[in-house]
Amino acid sequence: RSRVQVLGGSNWSLVLQGQWMLEFYAPWCPACQQIELTWESFAKESEHLDITVGKVDVTQEPGLSGRFFVTTLPTIYHANDGVFRRYRGSRTLEDLQGYVLERKWEAVEPVAGWKSPSSIMMHGMAGLFHLSGWIRQIHSYLTGTLGIHVWISYAVFILATLLIGLFLGL
Repeated sequence: RSRVQVLGGSNWSLVLQGQWMLEFYAPWCPACQQIELTWESFAKESEHLDITVGKVDVTQEPGLSGRFFVTTLPTIYHANDGVFRRYRGSRTLEDLQGYVLERKWEAVEPVAGWKSPSSIMMHGMAGLFHLSGWIRQIHSYLTGTLGIHVWISYAVFILATLLIGLFLGL
């Protein structure tokens, strides 16, 4: 049984308390697949390190990847009582353990307050990622389920964008 805690939009705020190492991954990503066994081993040692190890599937949680502004995979963050630092070290078990045991994270600059996953700015970013997923689902429904041509679907979105802009402008 895995000791890696799976995080999503509903429980991500657990990261705001205690010490965490959090990996953002995608199942199709070769680099993510390569680190998977190391991450599991790291999680098995987490009790001795007084840390919680978690992971987020960016294909299932686009809002959460937006909140953390994940642009590359895998992306690893260290969190200590709501202060986030991006881990950029080697992805070996020894280096991950050393990062925590030797408190190397203290030498890393924390994520700026406005870019912190708990900030209002990043809450808005998460909303934009959710919106893009919702738009993608509507497009798939129009083209796949209803059989509407792709260009007609694009025209619907263009018209909706213009009407929303016009309404907001008034």
